[in-house]
Order: sequence, then C-alpha cells, then structure tokens
Amino acid sequence: RYQNGNLTTTLWDDGTRERFTEDDFFRPAFAENVDVHTSNRCDNGCAMCYANCTKDGEFGKLSGWHFLETLHKGTEMALNLNFPMADDFWDLLRYLKTQGIITNVTVNQNHFMKYGNVIEQMHNEGLIRAIGVSLTTPTPQFIEQIKKYPNAVIHVINGLFTEAQYNILKDNGLKVLILGYKDVGRGVEFHKTENPYVTKNQKWLYDNLADIIQHFKVLSFDNLSLEQLNVRRLLTDAQWDEFYGGDDGTFTFFINLVEGYFSKNSLSEVKYPIGDLSMDEMFKIIVENG
Repeated sequence: RYQNGNLTTTLWDDGTRERFTEDDFFRPAFAENVDVHTSNRCDNGCAMCYANCTKDGEFGKLSGWHFLETLHKGTEMALNLNFPMADDFWDLLRYLKTQGIITNVTVNQNHFMKYGNVIEQMHNEGLIRAIGVSLTTPTPQFIEQIKKYPNAVIHVINGLFTEAQYNILKDNGLKVLILGYKDVGRGVEFHKTENPYVTKNQKWLYDNLADIIQHFKVLSFDNLSLEQLNVRRLLTDAQWDEFYGGDDGTFTFFINLVEGYFSKNSLSEVKYPIGDLSMDEMFKIIVENG
C-alpha cells in the first residue's frame, strides 16, 4: 500500500489493485503502471506483430537511463520478454527488484514452453511477479504449465482468439486478458490479407462475450479491447465505476527503450524523447499533453 497524490493504492497478492480517495477525483502524482518495450529482437516471427520484431531486430538500451534512478517503490513495470534475450535483461530485472519495483513480463506461448526453465528461475528468484503469455495454440501441456504460476495471465487478441481455443481454455480456472487488435506494424497487412478470419472471430467474441466472462477465473481487458468490444454495454454504472482502471495516460504510460521515447500508449503517434527525464517528469508530460 502506498500514497500517490490524493489517493491510496493497495496491491493484493493476486494482482488486484484498489484505489481510494476522499476526494471526488483521482489525482496521482506518479504513474502506477508502466509498459516498457525492451527489444525488437524475436525469433518467433508472429505474422501480426505490431512492433515488427524480427530475429535480427535491435535490443533496447536497458541501463544508463536517468529515469531508472527515479522509480517509485511499488510501481508496476511490464516488460516484453523476447527470445533471443538481451544479455543485460537479467541485470535489469535484478536492479528493479532492489528498487522495490513490481516487475511483470509478457512472453509468447512458444517461448514460454521452450524456455520454461529460464522463466521459472526468474520467478523463483522473485525477479518477476506476473507473467502474461500470448496464446498461440492451447494444449493440455500448456494449461498444466501455466497453472504453476498463480499470477499467470493468458493474453488473447480480439480477432485472433477463436471459439475452438476458447472451448479448450474455458472452465480451467484460468486468468485471461483480451487485447484489442492493433492495426500497426505487421498487424496492418495481416488484417488485410486475413480480413474474413479476423472479422469472423471479432463478431463471435462480441456476440458471446457475456457468456465467455462466466468461464474464466478472471477476464480482463486492455483499453483498446474495451472500445472494440464495447464492454461497457454489459456492465451497470456501478460495475463500470468499480472495475474500470482509467484512461491511458491517467495512471499509466508507455516507454520504448529501443527507440528511446515515451508516449501515452504503444499506439500513440505523439512521442517524446526520454533523454535525461525522470519518471515523474515523463508522467507529467503525458498527463498534461497526452
């Protein structure tokens, strides 16, 4: 639990975040959650990769930034964990732990299964708290593996998540995060060439969302999928106020360590150079300018 501006934030072991204020509005002094892109090198070759990662892509600069010295204890940072992995990725994880940062990683299912020993070591050393695993093909082995981690969340994409995948995953006590489809990078061409497939899956998910919610331990959404799926239609005003985590740039922002910029989110065309700015200085720019 920590104080952040005019609100008190509490983080529970299961990943639940609660905010409380005696005012009629939240005014955070610093970002509570930061999405950090660490590498464009990845040998998975996903056809819809919005970041255009390749097996020869560039590693990000993972040390030497001033903002790393200005982190607030309790801040959550989500790092993309690509393979091949940068040699200094371990150093970054260990540094963040010493600073009291709650570090989460996102990894593709293929890498999650292939490099399970590496991820297990990170988890056992307390270097990572939650693991987001981007779904490719749900198998019994995958379900068994992901259940080993209480804070593991399966990431699926609106338009790529199929009814067949859902029928395998449902009623297994799993946590699932639905991400909006990003028409950026290779996602643009994939959407064009596979439009009937993507559109079919999006319609199925939209039409069946109310029932799908009932079959997972937790079902959550990023802001893009909230918009694409109009999740608001399924909730009362009270439920929306309770569950909605805030607009992008309100409590969060995005940092790209490969290109050295920060922005409101990974889709924003408004980008600012990191330079020697502190975390609070970057967040202030996002809050004031978007």
